[in-house]
Amino acid sequence: MLKAEHIIKTYDSGKKIALDDFSIHVPKGSIYGLLGPNGAGKTSFIRIINQITKADSGEVFIDGEKLNPSHIKNIGYMPEERGLYKNMSIGDQILYFGELKGMSKNDALSEAKKWFEKLHIDQWWKKKLTELSKGMAQKIQFVVTVLHRPNLLILDEPFSGFDPVNANLIKDQIIELKNNGTTIILSTHRMESVEEMCDYVALINHSKKILDGRVFEVREKFKKNIFSVKLSEVDEASFKIFEEKFDISNLKLEHSLTSFDIKNEIPQNELLSEVLKTGKVRSFEEKIPSMNEVFINAVKG
Repeated sequence: MLKAEHIIKTYDSGKKIALDDFSIHVPKGSIYGLLGPNGAGKTSFIRIINQITKADSGEVFIDGEKLNPSHIKNIGYMPEERGLYKNMSIGDQILYFGELKGMSKNDALSEAKKWFEKLHIDQWWKKKLTELSKGMAQKIQFVVTVLHRPNLLILDEPFSGFDPVNANLIKDQIIELKNNGTTIILSTHRMESVEEMCDYVALINHSKKILDGRVFEVREKFKKNIFSVKLSEVDEASFKIFEEKFDISNLKLEHSLTSFDIKNEIPQNELLSEVLKTGKVRSFEEKIPSMNEVFINAVKG
């Protein structure tokens, strides 16, 4: 759906590098996580896609076509800094932004009614933004972003300001849009959302892409062959021999369960066979790092 190749973007007459030879491929119908610490270059790239600013060099393609003004109507962008009119009624804003994206008034009204019902905000049509909480205003911003049924949806910190219930509601709507064919670029610092929602990720640090790929593959790259084990009915003599033989850490005894981590220095099946000699195995699983751990380790590295 979107392909960026060798993007370079600088500011202050080239003194500040925002993006340095940045390339990604975003598959159609996927949720693609765009990650990185503050100031890494994420917003600069998003602004290039939205044609708010231009790259110094490199190319962006959407559906195989070089990025051009005609693509704007097929892009929905929800910026981190929201952009609604405080003293304009919610209904009038919805229709206004829909028409800006090329919708007829009737089409915008019909689509808005569907979204207001989905998000349980039917009673807000005549309210002004000043009457709404930050979370409520977030829902309106989301509707404005998706109203014109964009093929490419760019969401920058879409869960900011939401309580857990409404965050889940928006998450479900994003996943439904993806399942219906929308391609979504998600920029967020909520790594649990990345694990739950994203098919692919790219991590930017100091203007450079430092890793990308499918989420599970990226997490696999950072694993350290450590297994988490829980045992019951432990044979103390056998376990003592086992403990002397293997690299064990985080040993705990809670509610008649013995739990520990073990470094895998032999084939997995052999390791499990050795564990079985010490007691009844209640769980035996490889510890795959979370996206939060990947993020921290990759940025520090």
